Amino acid sequence: MTQRTTTSDEISDVRPDIAASWRRASLAGVEHSGAFERLVPGDFDRNGSLLVGAGPVLDQLEASLVGTGFSTILGDRECRIVRRWDDDPRTREGLDVLNIREGASMLEETIGTNAIGTVFETRHPVVIHGSEHFVESLRHFSCYGHPIRHPLTRRIEGVLDISALVESASPLLPPLIARAVHDIEQRLLDGSRISEKSLLAAFQEASGRSKHAVLAIGEDIVMSNQAASSLLSSSDIALLRVLGDDPPDSADSTLRFTLETGRPADVMVTRVPGARRGVLLRVVERACGPHLTPPAMSPVKVPDRAPAPTLVCGPPGTGRSTRARELGVLPTKVFHAATALLEGPAVWAQEFESAMRRTSGCVVVESIDLLSDELLDLVIDRVGRRSRPQLIFTSGPVEALTGRAANLAGTAIVRDELMTLASRRSEIPGLAASMLAEVAASDDVHLTPGVIHALTAQDWPGNLSELKAVITFAAGRRTHGGIALTDLPDHYRVASSARSLTTRERAERDAVVAALRAFDGNKVQAARELGMSRTTLYTRIRQLRITSY
Repeated sequence: MTQRTTTSDEISDVRPDIAASWRRASLAGVEHSGAFERLVPGDFDRNGSLLVGAGPVLDQLEASLVGTGFSTILGDRECRIVRRWDDDPRTREGLDVLNIREGASMLEETIGTNAIGTVFETRHPVVIHGSEHFVESLRHFSCYGHPIRHPLTRRIEGVLDISALVESASPLLPPLIARAVHDIEQRLLDGSRISEKSLLAAFQEASGRSKHAVLAIGEDIVMSNQAASSLLSSSDIALLRVLGDDPPDSADSTLRFTLETGRPADVMVTRVPGARRGVLLRVVERACGPHLTPPAMSPVKVPDRAPAPTLVCGPPGTGRSTRARELGVLPTKVFHAATALLEGPAVWAQEFESAMRRTSGCVVVESIDLLSDELLDLVIDRVGRRSRPQLIFTSGPVEALTGRAANLAGTAIVRDELMTLASRRSEIPGLAASMLAEVAASDDVHLTPGVIHALTAQDWPGNLSELKAVITFAAGRRTHGGIALTDLPDHYRVASSARSLTTRERAERDAVVAALRAFDGNKVQAARELGMSRTTLYTRIRQLRITSY
């Protein structure tokens, strides 16, 4: 089927706001006709503050709309439908056919001009009459959308939409929906006050008795003491907010964390009762070696039981294998997931069982996220042995683990989360020099300042492995003297767009890129993670010259 494009005459015939929306939809590749193939309902939080706050208000509103032919749709801050109500069979059938259901995304880039997605773009109430919808199959409806803003943060928490078939539309919709939104915002405020009081009390108590960095993270707020402000960068705080969004199941847990500076730290995570998604984070920088834990964070020792496993996790190329060997005690036996594929799971299991009969040394299980469920069950079973060697696992980012791999990672109370090389730029000169010493033809070969500057400014999506490959390539072109820019591969001779940014801007850029990568480029979710509006995120992407992630 040939895609019909939007003509300038068609755009000029509609209101300016609608014309702008049509242009955005057209640029995103949305078609005027056809099924919503990209409209696939997904999961959402049914216990979020928006649904809890809006529930009683919408119950009352919907009771007053019975028999009118109107329908209500509530979208959350990610522009997904979290509640849909209607009592008119024709309206229900029309929405179902279009797959406009709970969990579906209503972004303009998905279905064009609509009373939820367009509100997120314009950030003000919109009325969309039937023919003003970009997609023809939506033109049977007239809709009115109104943003729901949190009274404290002024962030858009969602959008309330009242829709009806074109012939049933009414001019009374705007004041009706505005009143409902006002009542929802008041309930959000009341809920936040209770939640934030609990979080503030916990933060004040923790800060008063600790000289270390303390953060309190709630659904809509982050509080930090002076020690935290001095120790943590914006990238660190962005990553710690991830912990706040997905707190541990237990009341308290301790994780290992690598700061943007490259220094290791321990993070004690404590749930805050009475605060919605509230957690306290106590961050203690480990000035000691990697084998030691600061006294304030040391776990209780049980002499007759093996210690809990350690998990070393991070993106590929961040040095997980090297880090695991640094943490392990000798002798160390390493098991690779690839071995099970090449030699068979039976051989892998037999050798693992043999290694686990020892009572000393260390067993490293590499890439647990690539092991079969059968082998994962075997490892999980052996973790609980009272007498066994030290266990260290490696994996990709912990938030990406699922199923039995996630269960196994959960047994590792101590975690060493490795950061990408782009977030550890200050270490690149030292790392590059160390790698060069290993592969250089002579001690005379060295990196010139221009090369160091160019290497430091790269984004390094392949992390340490990519840096090692580039250094090896450049070293092969010099038998003595300084390595120049012309010795680097062509792509690395020109610094990335991060080169001209200040240190603070680079940290912010890295935090934005990390959020975009974490959510596969979904800008709504990334903006939520970073605590900013989608419009602000687009502005920062342009200002920080982020062109790929």
